Amino acid sequence: MAVKLRLKRMGAKKAPRYRIVAADSRFPRDGRDIETIGWINPTTEPETVFVDADKALEWLRKGAQPSDTVRNILSKQGVLKTFHDEKAAAKKKA
Repeated sequence: MAVKLRLKRMGAKKAPRYRIVAADSRFPRDGRDIETIGWINPTTEPETVFVDADKALEWLRKGAQPSDTVRNILSKQGVLKTFHDEKAAAKKKA
């Protein structure tokens, strides 16, 4: 099962909200998800973002691949830096 971290569109017409979810890549964009790890509200100024870093790191450790947009969000939140630092430290020990 190929797991992806991607956005799931919620909200009303012309008032989008997105959930950041871990989902099987074979399922549709707004279909079934495995776990919700955060959300984003792009209609506020500035946009409101919440990411549960622990859950995101857990999924990245398991091999989940983030979409381009989610990768940018995780990078801005500092989650990817933490993940890469962990991988570099583990590589040094080995």
